[in-house]
Amino acid sequence: MGAGMSGVHTAMTNTRNTPIEALERSFPLRVLRYRLRRGSGGAGRHAGGEGIERDLEVLEDVTVSLITERRVSRPWGLGGGEPGAVGENWLLPGGDEATAVRLGDKCTIQVRADDVLRMLTPGGGGWGAPRV
Repeated sequence: MGAGMSGVHTAMTNTRNTPIEALERSFPLRVLRYRLRRGSGGAGRHAGGEGIERDLEVLEDVTVSLITERRVSRPWGLGGGEPGAVGENWLLPGGDEATAVRLGDKCTIQVRADDVLRMLTPGGGGWGAPRV
């Protein structure tokens, strides 16, 4: 059998996979990166699904609230499967990687035009002991 589904959120009622065009049309944001987070799924007989990497450039000064989970504890695996990677939230002032600041799982911050928000969603836990 194959691995878990990648790029999805499960058991969430307030999370959407909004198309890039709709997001950019509705909010002062530009999507710079949106891809699967390779290596984030836990190992197992059936590997956990991969999370998502998303970089959003802010086009005007705004207030941003993040309400995220699994930024400290890893998504568990079952039946001997390994846990998935934790998620990460970052602020890159002016888009500068060298000055990146890690953000908490739940926070409200003031963000300036040209800043970049980087969100890495957790990977899923694997199922079953990995084959050797």
